[in-house]
Amino acid sequence: FSLNLAADCNDVLKALQPIFQEQGMTETVHNWEDHGYLATYIKKNGSFANLRIHPHGLVLVDLQSYNDRTKGREEVDELLNKVEERMKELFHGNIKRVKRLPAILRGGDIDRYWPTADGRLVEYDIDEVVYDEDSPFQNIKILHSKQFGNILILSGDVNLAESDLAYTQAIMGSGKEDYTGKEVLILGGGDGGILYEIVKLKPKMVTMVASNIDQMVIDGCKKYMRKTCGDVLDNLKGECYQVLIEDCIPVLKRYAKEGRMFDYVINDLTAVPISTSPEEDSTWEFLRLILDLSMKVLKQDGKYFTQGNCINLTDALTLYEEQLSRLYCPVEFSRETVCVPSYMELY
Repeated sequence: FSLNLAADCNDVLKALQPIFQEQGMTETVHNWEDHGYLATYIKKNGSFANLRIHPHGLVLVDLQSYNDRTKGREEVDELLNKVEERMKELFHGNIKRVKRLPAILRGGDIDRYWPTADGRLVEYDIDEVVYDEDSPFQNIKILHSKQFGNILILSGDVNLAESDLAYTQAIMGSGKEDYTGKEVLILGGGDGGILYEIVKLKPKMVTMVASNIDQMVIDGCKKYMRKTCGDVLDNLKGECYQVLIEDCIPVLKRYAKEGRMFDYVINDLTAVPISTSPEEDSTWEFLRLILDLSMKVLKQDGKYFTQGNCINLTDALTLYEEQLSRLYCPVEFSRETVCVPSYMELY
């Protein structure tokens, strides 16, 4: 509750006490004089409530219920409705805003909460854990969403869902490129989505290679992300493609030394780092190295496509673009913004 006036903490406490007492909850009150009150109410079944009253006019009620989900929600709603009614009686028209947040389910069998790139917490409509394994490199999850289909999540980072063809199309040039008879190098792309879409366009040869590409990612995706990868991951070689389970840096250096050149390089390895703090330095160095090596295997009129980041991370995107002026050869670049459904943000 956000009030239009200062709150008399004692009056608020006295008004709301009976509601919690009716629930058979034991009360403990802490008074910090000028900093308001904190009252805790504990029920025998382990449920509890915190009532925090700030004198400047903010009243917070937090409830944690350990109950059957349906029954618990009904009890919580009933209690919160009584609190809201009592507050309106007490303050009449002096409540500026009432905001009730949906319940967060902790400790459930299915984890529905995943952060966006810019740190906002999103609750997904996950209803099934399809795959959950730890490889030597990372944790690999494939979760089913009612809206987005199966979603690949690597070490807590939402990578791609079956709904996210917009991402794949954008990183291939948004339908503006002719891949017929072309040599294409994909860095990363372990979900197989880019490879699957490019093979349809009759290229001469597509080579997919990544830094620490994880065989378990490929195994999980070829079984549970077939709407994204089709059948291209069933075999590591096809008529016009090959998949190399290798570190991409030595491969790029080898191709540069051999003089092998590509019409397109598509980098799907990692997103742009979100900061330049010390722990991010190695990531920026990695990105600069990949950029330089990629330019060395790219034809003079070739094109390099990569993902950026959430458009809210403007500083990170600007820093990335600054790297492009530091390459050993001059490059022209452009950016495109797309909505990737399962990311729940513009990218």
